[in-house]
Amino acid sequence: MSFQAYLDTIEAKTGLTPRQLIALAEKRGFGPGTKAAPIVEWLKDDYDLGRGHAMALVHVITKGATISDKHVGRDGAHSDASTTLWLDGAASNPAG
Repeated sequence: MSFQAYLDTIEAKTGLTPRQLIALAEKRGFGPGTKAAPIVEWLKDDYDLGRGHAMALVHVITKGATISDKHVGRDGAHSDASTTLWLDGAASNPAG
């Protein structure tokens, strides 16, 4: 599953875009420098997200929307189209 696919699946499960979840995380005091464990626990407790999906959100909460180009433009299940993740909802993603 691509990084973007994780975020799109989280949106489908929670009804919230990644950007909305980031805003909720900020209200809880989560951001750069926050360890993964409290974020993962919050996402599990409030949204029933598993560790893999939660860790995708941990990345965008603590590091922003940029990812490594390691899987960009490559074949396979983990391939992403860009190093910049779309946080404003799957339906509005210009990449489709």
